[in-house]
Amino acid sequence: MLDIILGAVALGLLWAIMSLGVYITYRVLDVADLTVEGTIALGGAVAARFISGGMNPWIATAVALAAGLLGGLCTGLLHTKLKIPALLSGILTMIALYSINLRVMGKSNIPLLRVKTVYSPLQDMGLFGSFPSLIVGVIIVVAVAVILYWFFGTEIGSAIRATGNNQNMARAQGINTSNMIILGLVISNGLVALSGALIAQYQSFADVQMGTGSIVIGLASLIIGEVLFGTRTFKRTLVSVSLGAIIYRIIIALVLKAGMDANDLKLFTAVTVAICLSMPMIKPAVAGLFHSKNTTGR
Repeated sequence: MLDIILGAVALGLLWAIMSLGVYITYRVLDVADLTVEGTIALGGAVAARFISGGMNPWIATAVALAAGLLGGLCTGLLHTKLKIPALLSGILTMIALYSINLRVMGKSNIPLLRVKTVYSPLQDMGLFGSFPSLIVGVIIVVAVAVILYWFFGTEIGSAIRATGNNQNMARAQGINTSNMIILGLVISNGLVALSGALIAQYQSFADVQMGTGSIVIGLASLIIGEVLFGTRTFKRTLVSVSLGAIIYRIIIALVLKAGMDANDLKLFTAVTVAICLSMPMIKPAVAGLFHSKNTTGR
């Protein structure tokens, strides 16, 4: 059981990077960006292609991050310059990235067995199992969270947050909201691609389908973190989102251990997200029900 929990925590840390990217678009920019389903696979595809070709895994991971930045840029330009709705812009980029990912890999999947990955130095030191990915995950998640906390406290970061809160007011303050939306989408998808690159190296393969349903996983992690740990401050929110991804992976590991069919995981995730999103409606209804019962009992 301990090995299962450690594996879930290690994988949750890698997904936490993706969840932080989803947080930027969904909460900060108030945009439902489906590009992430393409960019997470893009990150894995680019990293796997270059690593299997002999490139240093850290450089390959950085290239994957850069590819994700370009994916977010495409969505941002479609939305702001061509005035295509944000949701449709993300869908168009996601569809395009499916073909691009196939082109990058040359086939539907690339194995990463017997090649050096970002986890190899720790494995060479004698650490095995989930510990290498656990250590790398902690370092990168902390680094990403610290950078995001610093960035969104700068003038540009504050402008992005203002754009997400109220575009009209932001424009009245002289902020170029189009550029802020593009920048937010670029950062978000860069993080998602980074997550995809690390996940591909963790699971020792990249697959063109690895992004399917990732937006729901990101939202599940985000909502679970917000419900359990709160969002009183921006710092606390970053921690909550990261912990939410870990909690989600632990839940998935436990329900699989309990005997749930793996084919039902997407349904389980969708139901979980639906329940969490509807909490503002469910809580008053439940409270009213208990209140009426207490009143009747008296």
